Amino acid sequence: MPSTVAGILGIKVGMTQLFDDKGDVRPVTVLKAGPCVVTQRKTAKRDGYDAVQIGLVEFLKESKLSKAELGHLKKNDIAPLRMLREVPIVFEGKDDEGEGHVKAGDPVLVEIFEGEKFVDVIGTSKGRGFAGVVKRHKFAGGPKSHGSMFQITGSIGSSAFPSRVFKGMRMSGHMGVDRKTVRNLRILGVDKEENLLVIEGAIPGHKDGYVLILKSKRPPRERRGFAGTTTVDPLKAAKRAAKKG
Repeated sequence: MPSTVAGILGIKVGMTQLFDDKGDVRPVTVLKAGPCVVTQRKTAKRDGYDAVQIGLVEFLKESKLSKAELGHLKKNDIAPLRMLREVPIVFEGKDDEGEGHVKAGDPVLVEIFEGEKFVDVIGTSKGRGFAGVVKRHKFAGGPKSHGSMFQITGSIGSSAFPSRVFKGMRMSGHMGVDRKTVRNLRILGVDKEENLLVIEGAIPGHKDGYVLILKSKRPPRERRGFAGTTTVDPLKAAKRAAKKG
C-alpha cells in the first residue's frame, strides 16, 4: 500500500495490569481502536497539505447531525458518524497522480499499528469542577497548625505599586476537561479480531471516553545495551541473586 493512515479514533475501555516475562507487573490501558472510515481525502495540490479525515463507526441517527454534516458524509455515501478528526498520512510511495491510494470510504482498522512500538494518545482529561490552588496548581498551602486555614490562596496583591493583580495569576478556577497529549506509550498488544489496543501506562480521560491514537511522532531511540528487553536491571538482578543465595 503506497500510503497509510497514521492514526485512528478509539474509546478508553479501562485499565488493568499485565505481568511480563520477568514477573514484573505493568499497568496497561485497553483501548477499543476503531473501526473507522475515511470520510475525506485532503491533498497538497488542492488543500495545501496531505491528510485524511476519519470518523468512528458507531450507530447514530441522522437527526443527531446537522444538514451540513449529513451533506458532507453523503458526498461519499457514508452513514452518519459520531465524531470526525483529521490525521496525517504516512507515504511509502505515490501513484501517478501523487495522491496515494487512500480515498474516501476506505476502512481504518487497528492493524495499522502492527510493527509499531510506540503511540501518542490525545484525550480529554477528567473534569474536577471548581478547584482551589492546592489541588489545581499544587501549591503548598498555609500552616497546618490550629487556627490556620490550610487550603487558601493567600495574598495576591502587589502593594502600592502597581496596585493590581497581574494577568495570568494562578488562582482557583475550573479544573480539568482539557485536551491532553501523552507521548511515546509502548504498545504491548494488538487484537485485530476485537479491535483492541493494549498500551503501557495511563491516558487522560474517563472510561468510555473518546481518544485519538496516533503513531508516535518522535519515538524514543533505544541504544544497544542501554534499553530494550535485553537490558538487565542491576538492582533487581542483585535482589534475585540474594534470594537464591
